[in-house]
Amino acid sequence: MAERITLSSLRPAKGSTQNRKRVGRGPGSGLGKTAGKGHKGHKARTGGATNPGFEGGQMPMYRRLPKRGFTNPFRVAAQPVNLKELSRVTAPEVNPDTLFSAGLIAKPDQPIKILGTGEADRPYVVRGVALSASARTKIEAAGGRIEG
Repeated sequence: MAERITLSSLRPAKGSTQNRKRVGRGPGSGLGKTAGKGHKGHKARTGGATNPGFEGGQMPMYRRLPKRGFTNPFRVAAQPVNLKELSRVTAPEVNPDTLFSAGLIAKPDQPIKILGTGEADRPYVVRGVALSASARTKIEAAGGRIEG
């Protein structure tokens, strides 16, 4: 009769687990004295890992290549919404909350910009959202208005 399996009788498969390596615990362990790190050298030291760009003392790639331009640390990227996607908004007004409820943006508290790809299918009242020049003209041409 087979042994009944319960939570208390579960064991790992034979040979699948090993005891952890206890380094620096005397010569009898086989990993005493230098604890498997050899003699001296950079990797034998505490914190002896090289940085990701280290190339063995050779001038690293990130210092050999020329640097150009500037990255503005204060840049705030707007969430883009195309004009053709506004048909998914059921409310007559387009604002951050209605765009969020329609699933067109991920964060209603972040800046939003409506872009002019597509056509305005009905007159929209846009409030609290930035617009591109082409989107502004298309919404106004469809009889909509932009407030604030």
